Amino acid sequence: MNKISTILIVKNGENLIADCLDSVSFSDEIIVIDNGSIDRTAEIAKKMGARVYEITSKDFSELRKQGLKNALGDIIFYIDVDERVDNNLSKEFSHLKKMDINLIQDNYLVNRKNFYLGNHEWPKIEKMLRVFRRGKLKGWEGKLHESPIVVGEAGTLNGFLLHFTHKDLYSMLEKTIEWSKTEAELRFNSGHPKMVWWRFPRVMISAFLDSLVKQRGYKIGTVGIIESMYQAFSAFVTYARLWELQQKNNSKLKT
Repeated sequence: MNKISTILIVKNGENLIADCLDSVSFSDEIIVIDNGSIDRTAEIAKKMGARVYEITSKDFSELRKQGLKNALGDIIFYIDVDERVDNNLSKEFSHLKKMDINLIQDNYLVNRKNFYLGNHEWPKIEKMLRVFRRGKLKGWEGKLHESPIVVGEAGTLNGFLLHFTHKDLYSMLEKTIEWSKTEAELRFNSGHPKMVWWRFPRVMISAFLDSLVKQRGYKIGTVGIIESMYQAFSAFVTYARLWELQQKNNSKLKT
């Protein structure tokens, strides 16, 4: 019987973590990386049988690596606190536990459905590389939008990972304020071209159209418009912060 290690990185998720952990009851071990929570997240996770490691960092690749470092299972699965495993995907994991380990794919993609502002399902379904055989996941790269470094081929599991994101306008704005600073710093450190006035409408319009048209947000009406406008606003805040960093740097160079 193969063992499954589920890894979760969370910060202040006391209202979400119980449902998340309930959905991964097929796991042989659950590892929670608590990224500086000041609520009851760690307490709830421990009561539900998870091993909790308190590690604070803005580098999400490092946090994911810490989870991997402490995992003992044959199969590694990463989930976020606002995600849930549906019944069909849960059955896939139960099946993987019973398979000959040599017949299991090196890595697996999972299909993810996103839900915005309540239970409004987003038209575009994402494919996320979240399941790995031990030894096939070599690490992670990227400070914020981290990506797995893997070897081997990837299959796709049936069922869905349900992602309940952007629950209300307050949490959406809070997320932008928190993460736009890191996003801006990453762009600044990579030597992003100088922010001039015409770059702002360009990035905002691109973000809006990507969300509304390319991802077919228009199909869900008002929620699609709100989400697409939010993406444009989020892009504006990030690049305005980048402009601010560039202005401060220019002032330093002149002195």
